Amino acid sequence: MDRREILKLIGIIALASGPLAASSARAQTPQNAVPVGEPKPFSPGDVRDMAQALAGEPFKPREADLPENLANLTYDQYRDIRFRPEASIWRGDGRGFAVDLQHAGSIFKTPVDIFLVENGEARPVLYDSNLFTFGPRVAPPPEGLQLPYSGFRLRHPMNRPDYMDEFAVFQGASYFRAVGRGQLYGLSARGLALNTASPKGEEFPYFRAFWIERPAPDARVIVAYALLDSPSTTGAYRFTLRPGDTTLVDVELTLFPRVDLDHVGFGALTSMFLFDPTNRNRFDDYRPAVHDSHGLAIWTGNGEWLWRPLANPALLQISAFVDSNPRGFGLVQRRREFDYYEDTEAHYEKRPTCWVEPVGDWGRGHVELVEIPTDKEINDNIVAYWRPAQPVRANDAFTLIYRLHWGSAIPRTDTIAAIEATRAGLNFAHDRRLFVVDIVKTPELAGAQAEVNASGGIVANVVGRENPDDRTYRVSFELDTADRDLIELRLRMMKDGRSVSETWLYRWTR
Repeated sequence: MDRREILKLIGIIALASGPLAASSARAQTPQNAVPVGEPKPFSPGDVRDMAQALAGEPFKPREADLPENLANLTYDQYRDIRFRPEASIWRGDGRGFAVDLQHAGSIFKTPVDIFLVENGEARPVLYDSNLFTFGPRVAPPPEGLQLPYSGFRLRHPMNRPDYMDEFAVFQGASYFRAVGRGQLYGLSARGLALNTASPKGEEFPYFRAFWIERPAPDARVIVAYALLDSPSTTGAYRFTLRPGDTTLVDVELTLFPRVDLDHVGFGALTSMFLFDPTNRNRFDDYRPAVHDSHGLAIWTGNGEWLWRPLANPALLQISAFVDSNPRGFGLVQRRREFDYYEDTEAHYEKRPTCWVEPVGDWGRGHVELVEIPTDKEINDNIVAYWRPAQPVRANDAFTLIYRLHWGSAIPRTDTIAAIEATRAGLNFAHDRRLFVVDIVKTPELAGAQAEVNASGGIVANVVGRENPDDRTYRVSFELDTADRDLIELRLRMMKDGRSVSETWLYRWTR
């Protein structure tokens, strides 16, 4: 399974789902439109017990036995399979939420069992081909054939009270996405990352089953439990989702590793960065910038704010930001003006930021950033996650809790000056690299001085001045690379011996 293939298809499906979302609350359909099986007793601890029991057995991969025409669907064919909006679970039931089911096919061949939980009982959702419409390029399965689902979508009246907007989707391995009010799908989260960018190959754990609790009347919160499986580990997850201006997703997980997990990533985020003003010269494109995320932000355990602009390097790059008990990190879409992207279809200015807020102490480790070369915007080439310093040991239960904030900005209340933009190119004499960093102007920047450091080469001509045109503070400097292939740069605004801005970090590569 390839990360880029999964996310390309999820993105296409998300774009295709808009019209259905806009009309999904205009008819009344009873809950029993979706067939369910016999109930069995259920409690949240059952998922943990299942994960623990499953960890004691050899891993057995699951793959649906699909008809050939469904197993080999192209992207365009798969997007023609649509869940009927009038069949959405709990739609018209006054619950505040509705659930759409995702058909199996194309690259989504792993069966996902889905259960509905009510009053301490769980009922399996049964397959019915009549819940879907099949486009002219897809032959429907034979009547009565039982097939699995591949995931689900959640809906809630996000923007208007009279219809249900889609705000989250769980589909493909352990991937899931969410948006805040008025936003479009962009980056993805993952339940777990294993061996990302490792020479021995990445492992993709997958959610094999979900239990979705029926919400209370007019609820603003919905809860789902998930069972994760992979060759290396099993896991029990609880997701608590609160849609809104910023959609919050609380993640509580317990892993039961089959083997030592020495390269494991928590709070994993996956995104796309093609180009911006730092590498615009490499792309013959009418748009000034193309990316789902602008930079990596980290709030360290000692209270420092780091800002690392993302890059699309010529060679794969891995960066580690060592920390202890981080306060948060995330992939951020910082620029929100249409003019910055000029894309009337993708609308990158509406892509969400996702911020990972640890709950409790996470100990020592590092935020790992993986940047993969790409020449197409359909490829997700950015991964960021927390990697603990010590392996997660086999046969020991490992528990972690964190909150994901999907919205327009980092949830912060301090007055630290944020990095607004980064630009790079040749200087006037064409003999050095010129870097221009714009910083959001705050009162504390008055009288501050720019401090610039480099791991190699020579920094010269550091200049800081207010930019009255866009009300930022601009710092520029030149870098003589001195035939180096890689240089780490660091910039911050200092006043009275302390930093009054985010710390700008940049990796220049030849």
